[in-house]
Amino acid sequence: MKKYIGEFVKRGFMFAWGGPAILAIIWYILWRAGKIESLTPSEVLIGVLSTSALAFIAAGVSIVHQIEELPKGFAALIQGSVLYIDYLGFYLLNGWISWDKIWIFTVIFAAAFVFIWAIVYIPIRIKVSKMNKKLS
Repeated sequence: MKKYIGEFVKRGFMFAWGGPAILAIIWYILWRAGKIESLTPSEVLIGVLSTSALAFIAAGVSIVHQIEELPKGFAALIQGSVLYIDYLGFYLLNGWISWDKIWIFTVIFAAAFVFIWAIVYIPIRIKVSKMNKKLS
């Protein structure tokens, strides 16, 4: 268990910078589109810290797929649940989503999660199937 926690922290720190980088790009696009004029120091601080934490958790939770004792479906359920709570919590904290729009977020999140998992899982499954045929 200790090695998994260490790997979680390592992955988290490797990608924690990504949240603020993406946030800066989004803020720039919104500014260029005339949707925001300026940000308060408080908005910047909360945005940078929260997106760092969001990226840290999102990267770290992928460690569940390295735990061989967990079935892949259960690992995906854990990852999806943690990501959902992570994103939703920070979106609500920053005011990027309102409580009445959570259902829209949930539908989009679920569709995106399944789509991304299909993109990752299907080619691996095909490759493993081919390898197994060659071994037979």
